[in-house]
Amino acid sequence: MKETTSMNTDTVSLVDIRDVSVDKNLTREERVAEFVRQIKNPYCFRCGRFTVRAQFAENGATLEDCLKRILI
Repeated sequence: MKETTSMNTDTVSLVDIRDVSVDKNLTREERVAEFVRQIKNPYCFRCGRFTVRAQFAENGATLEDCLKRILI
């Protein structure tokens, strides 16, 4: 049985971010392009056995605000 996310993405086919390696000698633009090329979908990928899905709300809390609530 295939494991899937709520977005109906086959989690087995997602790239594991731990396998992504970008040459630090490239320009910033080249590093970004290389990262996106390797990760395929920067909004949905794996990190080990976890599936990471990034979503943004137009009027939602900022990442900084969320982290402050967790850490403070």
